[in-house]
Amino acid sequence: MQWAALSTAFLASAVEFVEAFTIVLVVGITINWRSSFLGTLAAVATLTLIVATLGVALVQFVPLDVLRLVVGVLLILFGLKWLKKAILRYSGLKALHDEEAIYEETQAEMRARGEHASPGIDPFGVALSYKAVLLEGLEVVFIVITFGSAHGVASRTVGIYSAAIGAALAGLLVILAGVLVRAPLTKVPENTLKFIVGIMLTSFGTFWAGEGLGVEWLWADAFIIALAALYLLLSLTLILWLKRHKRQLTHHPIAATHTSTGEVQL
Repeated sequence: MQWAALSTAFLASAVEFVEAFTIVLVVGITINWRSSFLGTLAAVATLTLIVATLGVALVQFVPLDVLRLVVGVLLILFGLKWLKKAILRYSGLKALHDEEAIYEETQAEMRARGEHASPGIDPFGVALSYKAVLLEGLEVVFIVITFGSAHGVASRTVGIYSAAIGAALAGLLVILAGVLVRAPLTKVPENTLKFIVGIMLTSFGTFWAGEGLGVEWLWADAFIIALAALYLLLSLTLILWLKRHKRQLTHHPIAATHTSTGEVQL
């Protein structure tokens, strides 16, 4: 089993599943759990089909060097996207993600539409659960396929299975926690997870893109640790600089506007 693929898929998937679970919870409480579960199961089936088809295609038809380059570039872009959000939140320039606020906002929107609890299957409830799980799950699928496939031909299938296991474990953990508390998972440190996973994705992406271009890294696979340390140092430095920049802006109110959520727009 490839533990790097499993652990990264687990952490990344946990963030996405928490966001999806919030919407599924709203549908279950506001309309009924039957509609919520049906939409969730349909989305899971769709995502499983995507992993099965794309995963097999990558294993059988794509040359390893080309795959590593493409996967590396995609991971860098994906990781930088998560790092950007985490850095802005840590620096105070972007409001922290609030699952409880999302829960209350979604519930209010559904009530405004006239949605209410009903015993039968509700098409809107099914569609809302399906969309939430599918959209968040597509990012999980991206992690599973890319992390699982950027290895030697013989180990690509094992890598995809390992990443899929990590994602499944994260999903089960989030569902179990949600069932126990029956409330938005507000205690999950989402921004910390995004920061960690962003560092991991960017580091692995840089390493694999380099391998795809023929770079021979010092210390082989162990150089990933050095890349992670470098990106961590750069991210922390940027957070400190942005915090200092924000303090300067607060003394010059004309230079910045504050939104109702506490975000600062430069």
